Amino acid sequence: MPVLRSAFIALSKNRTLRSFCENTRFGRRMSSRFVAGMEIGDALRVAEALNQQGMLVTLDSLGESVSSEVEAHSAAEIYHQLLDSIERNKVNANISVKLTQMGLELSPALAEGIAESLATHAHSKGSFLRIDMEDSSLTQVTLDIVRRLNARAELKGSIGIVIQSYLYRSQADIEQLIAEGIRVRLCKGAYKEPPEVAFPAKADVDKNYIRLSKMLLESPIYHGLATHDEAMIAAAKAFAKEHGIEPSHFEFQMLYGVRRDLQRRLVGEGYNVRVYVPFGREWYPYFMRRLAERPANVIFLAKNFFRS
Repeated sequence: MPVLRSAFIALSKNRTLRSFCENTRFGRRMSSRFVAGMEIGDALRVAEALNQQGMLVTLDSLGESVSSEVEAHSAAEIYHQLLDSIERNKVNANISVKLTQMGLELSPALAEGIAESLATHAHSKGSFLRIDMEDSSLTQVTLDIVRRLNARAELKGSIGIVIQSYLYRSQADIEQLIAEGIRVRLCKGAYKEPPEVAFPAKADVDKNYIRLSKMLLESPIYHGLATHDEAMIAAAKAFAKEHGIEPSHFEFQMLYGVRRDLQRRLVGEGYNVRVYVPFGREWYPYFMRRLAERPANVIFLAKNFFRS
């Protein structure tokens, strides 16, 4: 449903609607299916519950572009607190960070410095930092920062990245990342991109996802395949079985609140499943992109919103 997808992506940038949703009980109730809560404690409670179900977790403090260096450091401080809390509460979780939230659009050097401090902190806690990918205008600078940090001996293996299968460039990027020993989360992509840089047809995005997932599975590095698409999951499972790749060599990643039945089923089959758990007050853009990605989520919300 390209029209519906485009509409939700456009709404994700509507400041008036965002302000209303993020500051009303109606909006917070609407978001609760996909967002763990507003505070670190909310996220940890959800993470602990998922751990008890045999699932791994990645935690994301929601927020994107910041307008000052002070805001960037404040956003980073939440992650530093989160890393300490993960260790203190013995939660099996790592963290995911957007570089625009760390000041990338103000200064790449600022964002890189903050990412370095977070990667260093994560490494000291025996944890891991995943750098999320944003729209295609930021792909190269994000890759450059991750590659430079991973090249440092004291951080090697402590930082990973996300690659989107809808971009034409992704195969070449994955080849380079594998060569440098960098862990990848593969997803399809959630931003509206021009046909000059991204496959416009879903079938081509899917074909590329399967192609790239096979490259990741064959590599010696532990990667994550982020998808709720059962066809993509079946293709990965079949390829792994055919090539003698153990389930412990990789993980499936899914979003909090989406296809919980599938998450539980995969755990029951012996696969590693990591759930991406977002939290925080700036949840609106994330929420709208989830609706854009999977229109079935709209139907689900409509059916369940008024149930007690």
